[in-house]
Amino acid sequence: MKDLTPKRSDLDPIEIASRDEIAALQLERMKWSLAHAYENVPFYRQSFDNAGVHPDDLKSLADLAKFPFTVKTDLRDNYPFGLFAVPREQIIRIHASSGTTGKPTVVGYTQNDIDTWASMVARSMRASGTRPGDIVHVAYGYGLFTGGLGAHYGGEKLGCTVVPVSGGMTARQVTLIEDFRPTTIMVTPSYMLAILDEYKAQGYDPAKSPIEVGIFGAEPWTNAMRAEVEAAFDMHAVDIYGLSEVMGPGVANECVETKDGLHVWEDHFYPEVIDPETGEPVEDGEMGELVFTTLTKEALPIIRYRTRDLTRLLPGTARSMRRMEKITGRSDDMIILRGVNVFPTQIEEQLMKVEGLSPHFQIALSRDGRMDKMTILTEAAPGAAGEEARTANAKRLGHLIKSVIGVSAAVEVTDPGGVARSQGKAVRVVDTRPKD
Repeated sequence: MKDLTPKRSDLDPIEIASRDEIAALQLERMKWSLAHAYENVPFYRQSFDNAGVHPDDLKSLADLAKFPFTVKTDLRDNYPFGLFAVPREQIIRIHASSGTTGKPTVVGYTQNDIDTWASMVARSMRASGTRPGDIVHVAYGYGLFTGGLGAHYGGEKLGCTVVPVSGGMTARQVTLIEDFRPTTIMVTPSYMLAILDEYKAQGYDPAKSPIEVGIFGAEPWTNAMRAEVEAAFDMHAVDIYGLSEVMGPGVANECVETKDGLHVWEDHFYPEVIDPETGEPVEDGEMGELVFTTLTKEALPIIRYRTRDLTRLLPGTARSMRRMEKITGRSDDMIILRGVNVFPTQIEEQLMKVEGLSPHFQIALSRDGRMDKMTILTEAAPGAAGEEARTANAKRLGHLIKSVIGVSAAVEVTDPGGVARSQGKAVRVVDTRPKD
């Protein structure tokens, strides 16, 4: 793989500033953000008042722990525009979640918010190894989902040529990659696997593709998947993180030269990690639930937003800003099976150890009498689709899951292509258990 480490002179000065400089900027901006929310959003005024705190109580960054959390239901309860801190006429863009689990969560942006977002995605892309003038293939979905347009504006801000392909039509994705010769692709990791399958189906050697950098986000993925994609395409695979409630993609990103966790762009987003049960902050280095406070957002300031993502905060390496470890799962997609906590990424890690199985999988939860049952549906890798090989590999995966994770799971191995492909975020868990 090519060395794509950006020049130090190309970085924003704050990326390599001292921790004291970063903390001073954060405190100044946090005071503004708390006051902005309190003065302009009735929800936050009531929330702060109920907790007995006022923006003036923030004297140090540690004082943020005195302020109440914001959760997703707060956004839904104030649907559609109740959390906006500026007049609706100053909102130039609206994004929203799909609303598949309830009312959509609606987010708005002023022009300054859009400019900041574009700058943070551009910074993330530069950290990934993308350079001005590169062609960027955007295969995230466009529309109310923040992925496509977030990547698009960031690429243009960096000075790239952006190809707004969006998701779907996988055969066409491969054709355009081969014809347009992009050096960067921005896509969900599960859909990148579908593109890899299509490369092979069309008879192309993925290692000879023009792609040098894959910027993967919108869902958790493992280092084992990184290794597979990097080996197949002879490319760098880096992780980007974001969520619409906080901004969209570009809140944090890995650096291509280290790939050792995602540097949080702390000049705009203040991270905390809390104990998900007690809500108390934990020390850097301890695992817990990620919480964000926005420091510069005008339209929709977010104070101590509980992301439900599980990670830990670590010191900076390639940048001065702290790193967050790759997301291991979410506190709200955790599967509790017969008293054992299981995350889809744990299943993926074991799956990647079995050479004769592809990385495509789905977890089916059902109930057999009084007992919950987990079934892993996966598929044979090309060349390992014979009945004897499938049986042996199913047994191997079941053994790994039992010995490493501590739960028993049935494993069904289909022929190649037997697991439904996602054109966006992968649907990893299908739960058909009766709702007690």
